[in-house]
Amino acid sequence: MKASLLLPLITICIILGSCQESKEPYDLIIYNADIHTLDKDNTQYQAVAVKDGKIVALGTDEELSERATTKTINAEGAFVMPGFIEGHGHFSGLGYSLLNLNFMKSKSWDEIVTMVEEKVKQAEPGEWIEGRGWHQEKWVESAGETTNGYPHHKKLSDISPDNPVILTHASGHGLFANTKAMEIAGVSVETPNPQGGRIVRNSDGDAIGVFEERAMSIIRAAHQEYLDGLSQDEQVQKWYDGISKAEMECLQKGVTSFHDAGASFEECDRYLGLAEDSELDVRLYVMIRKGVNALRERIADYRVIGAGDDFYTCRSIKTSVDGALGSYGAWLLSSYNDKSDFVGQNTTPIEDIDLISDIAAQHDMQYCVHAIGDRANREVLDIFEKHVSPSADMRWRIEHAQHLHPDDIPRFSQLGVIPAMQGIHCTSDSPFVVRRLGKKRAEEGAYAWRSLMDAGAIIANGTDAPVEDVDPILSYYASVTRKRADNKLIFYPAQNMTRLEALKSYTINNAYAAFEEDIKGTLELDKLADIVILSKNLTTCSDDEILDTQVLYTVVNGDIKYQK
Repeated sequence: MKASLLLPLITICIILGSCQESKEPYDLIIYNADIHTLDKDNTQYQAVAVKDGKIVALGTDEELSERATTKTINAEGAFVMPGFIEGHGHFSGLGYSLLNLNFMKSKSWDEIVTMVEEKVKQAEPGEWIEGRGWHQEKWVESAGETTNGYPHHKKLSDISPDNPVILTHASGHGLFANTKAMEIAGVSVETPNPQGGRIVRNSDGDAIGVFEERAMSIIRAAHQEYLDGLSQDEQVQKWYDGISKAEMECLQKGVTSFHDAGASFEECDRYLGLAEDSELDVRLYVMIRKGVNALRERIADYRVIGAGDDFYTCRSIKTSVDGALGSYGAWLLSSYNDKSDFVGQNTTPIEDIDLISDIAAQHDMQYCVHAIGDRANREVLDIFEKHVSPSADMRWRIEHAQHLHPDDIPRFSQLGVIPAMQGIHCTSDSPFVVRRLGKKRAEEGAYAWRSLMDAGAIIANGTDAPVEDVDPILSYYASVTRKRADNKLIFYPAQNMTRLEALKSYTINNAYAAFEEDIKGTLELDKLADIVILSKNLTTCSDDEILDTQVLYTVVNGDIKYQK
């Protein structure tokens, strides 16, 4: 008898408890909004509610206003969408670029020399001057005497006789050094080109200061020796300072997650520590970049998924098979159009790419290979074809996939390989692509988004920051218009994306490319509350209005991390 009365009583208590719980206030409601969920039907709502870092309700203002909330945002009709996911960038590199000289917007060699000269005035003798972002193809003024379009080091050496200078190319696939840096590194006329790299020389055989691909290691080794002589605490603190700056740069531009395309074991340890201490504001999906032997020894200890409330995941390995087109490093099937005796650089031996494929498969790690030229992409696809199991959900990626032979375009979908591309690279590189490849190759296979999508591939989008500005709006504009923002030069617009395709390439596609589509990439119930509010409706505004779009709010894990 007592048992029969107890059961209904317990049921009533559970119901009352549920009612009590349902009336707990939301943490955040965004209302009076134009919410685009980017789910499979791109369902639209007026309001979204957040509790404990997750989306718990979507509906009308009236429906969600019936329950109390701790904080509200009146979007005033603004465009609300999932937070942007940077699909390929370099997080600590972005941080360092914000700490050191940044030449991304420099229009001439003289401008760069002047910036270095000002830095030299503040430096101690012997202190290395660091910078990044120069690109000889984007200068609008003559650089004077050049070789392969690169200026010679004289001006730079004259203004910095006592300070070694190391200036990384915007692509990250070349660097410029002055006389002092080359002296310290022991560079002479006899110094040979390393495998997969080139010391650019003039007609007399003298180094002009430019080191391409693996030749960069000659200067970098000397620079590292200098860094090793500094305080370890000082170096580590500089890294953390850079990470803080990178986070703020991302949040101001609506980026809530970031695919870090190449971190060391030490950086992974630091990222994990930040995540576990709840000190990350941007979610990181990290690819480890190390050689075959180091991966064999250590990779088993570094596979981590969803640490620190899903702020840190490492389940990928990254390597590179060639360089960049701008620095003649892209590995081509036939010679460069403007350098007829050269097909580019194979930077990592194909044998090593194959061996790392085995390591990735054995440890259930995604494999992400940088390939830009058509030869590089074909070689990687051939290796992937040997290792990818048709029945396994491996989602191996080719990073950049910029220049493809038409015969290889269908292979991405057939093998389940993700082309992780960067919309902004297309328009940024457009002034020199035809010069490098010729019209036929450029039209058939350069940044071939439409051809890849029509063949069934899922494209992940990004910026390759700090190679380009991490701003997703600029890359989105490039993806849907194929136009440069400055002079409106159009690059084969038949390959563009639709507005919705481009938005998905920056959200749910990037989530899929990181095995995270179940927790982010769309605004749906129980997904992470990573949300951005924009001043323009990116699905309907004019092309030019895209460039005027401002980030009004960035919300990560339900917390407002940036407000304009």
